[in-house]
Amino acid sequence: MLAGFFSPARRFLSKEEAAQLAELVKMQEDRSSGEIRIYIESHCPTVDPSHRAKDIFTQLKMHHTQHRNGVMIYIAFRDHDFALLGDTGIFHIAPNQFWHNEAKQLATHFHHKNHLEGLSKCIQAIGDLLHEHFPPQATPRNELPDEIVFGR
Repeated sequence: MLAGFFSPARRFLSKEEAAQLAELVKMQEDRSSGEIRIYIESHCPTVDPSHRAKDIFTQLKMHHTQHRNGVMIYIAFRDHDFALLGDTGIFHIAPNQFWHNEAKQLATHFHHKNHLEGLSKCIQAIGDLLHEHFPPQATPRNELPDEIVFGR
């Protein structure tokens, strides 16, 4: 899945950067019972990236987690669009200001082409939030894959 993505989009993330982000997702998930997914595609087929994020969220069955505490970072890099989407368990716990701040910081990093740094900081902040509200369970389980999902 990774190989097909990097040919046309090397300027957004390298293979090594994608691996670093997948490892960071795993580390953050180990600190909580939450799930974090990153979905990247070149163009958003809908006008509103949040609508596309909702579709992908459902396709990836992110709403099937035990505590409904999955969070998706959706990116349409050629359109310069993204969306942060949390399932019902986490979205209502975090104040709107949290999501606005993370979106603003991510947009700033993306504007300066600091994709890896922006995503790393966003994943860390989401991980901190998940850790605070959804600590790890006695028997840890990874309900969803940690790898970045690459669309078209």
